[in-house]
This record gives sequence, structure tokens and C-alpha cells, in this order.
Amino acid sequence: MTDQPPPYPPQGFGPPPPQYAPPQYAPQPAVPPSGPGPEFLAVDRRNAVVVDASGVAFEMYDITVDFPWSEIRSVHYKASPDGRALMVAVVHPDGRVYECVVRARPKERLQAWFAQLAWVLGHYRPAG
Repeated sequence: MTDQPPPYPPQGFGPPPPQYAPPQYAPQPAVPPSGPGPEFLAVDRRNAVVVDASGVAFEMYDITVDFPWSEIRSVHYKASPDGRALMVAVVHPDGRVYECVVRARPKERLQAWFAQLAWVLGHYRPAG
């Protein structure tokens, strides 16, 4: 009797069957592409929110705070409770949250801001 290996690997060895293999994803760049790209700007008499290729910037009472994409975990936005302002929050990797509120005048402008902001954030921070 010769010690030959079986013609197939024993159960539990080798790569998993295709239906159980982990999905293959294209590698995502760590930093969004640089250069010109879409921009978002919401501004009122006191505050402003800018989203562009460099990141997110808040201007509040003549003070500007810049958040480069490399220092942002996520960006969230919603309408204020009265439905008259855009509230944008930037979350740092360490969990700190910064928020800026921009009044929408006329009130209908808020819906246009939502559509544009969603599109610009999707360009720089694709879901997934």
C-alpha cells in the first residue's frame, strides 16, 4: 500500500466554495481626489458651510474652522427643528463633534441645499 494523498483536499481545507468566499472590493483611496471638484456653499448673515475638495469649513461669527478630509470621520446634516435652517455636523476620528447652523432664506432654499449637499458629499465621501 502506498501513501498517496487523496485526489481532493480533505473537508475543511483549501479556499471556501465561491458562494461562501468573501466579496472582493476595489480598494478605495484613503484621501479623496485632489484638484477641482464640486463645491457646496450655504451662507447666511452670520454663518457659512463650505464643502469642497479640501474638506469642510465652517464660518461662524467671522471665525473660520477648516476640517480636512483626513481629519473627518463623517459629516451629518439635517433641518433645524423649525425647518428654517441647515444643521451640519463634522465628526472627528476621536469622536469630537463640531456643528454649524445656517439659516435658509427663503425657507424653500433648504431643500435645494439638501440636494446639492448630498451630491457633493457623495462625490468626496462615497458610501460603502
